[in-house]
Amino acid sequence: MGFLDRERSIAPSGFNRWLVPPAALAIHLAIGEAYAFSVFNIPLEHVIGITERAADDWTRSQISWVFSIAIVFLGVSAAVFGTWLERAGPRKAMFASAVCFGGGFLVSAAGVWLHQLWLLYLGYGVLGGIGLGLGYISPVSTLIKWFPDRPGMATGLAIMGFGGGAMLGSPLSQFLMHHYGSATSTGVLETFLTLGALYFGFMMFGVVTVRLPAPGWGPPGAVKAAVSGVATVTASGALRTASFWLLWAVLLLNVTAGIGVLGQASPMIQEMFPARVSAEAAAGFVGLLSLFNMAGRFVWSSASDRLGRKPTYMIFFALGAVLYAAIPQTGKFGSVVLFVLGYAIIMSMYGGGFATIPAYLRDQFGTGQVGAIHGRLLTAWSLAGVAGPYLITHLRDAQIGSGVPKADAYTLTMYLMAGLLVIGFVCNLLVRRVKLAPPAPNPTTVAAGGYAGQSAVLDWPTLVFRWGWVGVPLLWGVSQTVWHSLALFR
Repeated sequence: MGFLDRERSIAPSGFNRWLVPPAALAIHLAIGEAYAFSVFNIPLEHVIGITERAADDWTRSQISWVFSIAIVFLGVSAAVFGTWLERAGPRKAMFASAVCFGGGFLVSAAGVWLHQLWLLYLGYGVLGGIGLGLGYISPVSTLIKWFPDRPGMATGLAIMGFGGGAMLGSPLSQFLMHHYGSATSTGVLETFLTLGALYFGFMMFGVVTVRLPAPGWGPPGAVKAAVSGVATVTASGALRTASFWLLWAVLLLNVTAGIGVLGQASPMIQEMFPARVSAEAAAGFVGLLSLFNMAGRFVWSSASDRLGRKPTYMIFFALGAVLYAAIPQTGKFGSVVLFVLGYAIIMSMYGGGFATIPAYLRDQFGTGQVGAIHGRLLTAWSLAGVAGPYLITHLRDAQIGSGVPKADAYTLTMYLMAGLLVIGFVCNLLVRRVKLAPPAPNPTTVAAGGYAGQSAVLDWPTLVFRWGWVGVPLLWGVSQTVWHSLALFR
């Protein structure tokens, strides 16, 4: 177990930093499966009845709490273990994430076998949620240290995987349930067991290959004083600043608006365009949103390196508010294309908000404890993970209950989401840069990159293998998503 120690993960002289992003992607592509949990809803509802729901089967509302619990524990674990992560190093944190996330599937399988709902909550919800939190922040913190000159791109590389995890997890889970399904089983129990083993193995690749830069390392080109690795603001110190809480509100409002829509995307498009969008086409729409969610995480966060973090969030909130307010009109015009295009842009900014916030924190508080600070900020995601779906579903039900047609039931909700983004715009506008302690001098930093006395070595076989490990599964998921989304435009 000494292999997991922080000291053992320090990169050797001449190590190339482009070998590290695949390790981060391996973790995030795995835990991003959480966004695909809805594929288990119907099979879990029919565990006893198999083809139709039996009297003792779980209800949809009972099952929906599994995802919410997982998101809550994602934020809680990220906040609680963030400081430990910085001290223990990425290997130990990523290993703990793999054990918890993979183990969560195994405990959930036991819950299905024994038909005990509390085991499902404990497994995928609590244990899996802790795995989500540890796995989410550890690669992000590591990549920011490797790419201090391009923190937005670095966080986008890691968090892009979380957005793309559903594109891999959804078709894989459906394939496995179809393979294991029979007259006496929905296949969900066997699928949970298989996914637990597969994801643990996939994440262990990240554990084995992740590295930290050694003291004295410098990225290619001149290093600005602002990117010093010295801890300028501690996690507890960040909590005492107004900027932290304004950024907490920024993340909360951006996620609340997006996550509720993401969870209701399929029924929403079918109800707004009745008789025009089939269930198959709606599934393609969900996949397309996942694709833009993933792409936005890399594109927007990379763009923030040039635009600046505050201007990028201004775009998110201003353009997002306009698009949310305009969405109901696309239904009245009967334009499926405009509806899809509007939501594709919204989802790209939703994902971009997740990927840009760690770089925003780095700009405000320095790189020393950015993982711990990021972990505390993710409690906003926990709250949004409950608030967003609640607002969407309950406002829709209230509208329908008052006699509003289903096609118009989301109008009030869209206007509310637009209002939340306006508030987010104001919060972002009020953020002021925290006065950081001056960085300590670092005489061993090398302007040309690498370590003193030796430049980084480009090992092409290793580079190709590591990127192939994460790239091939991701491309398969993207191809499946694009293929199914074509039904939307037939």
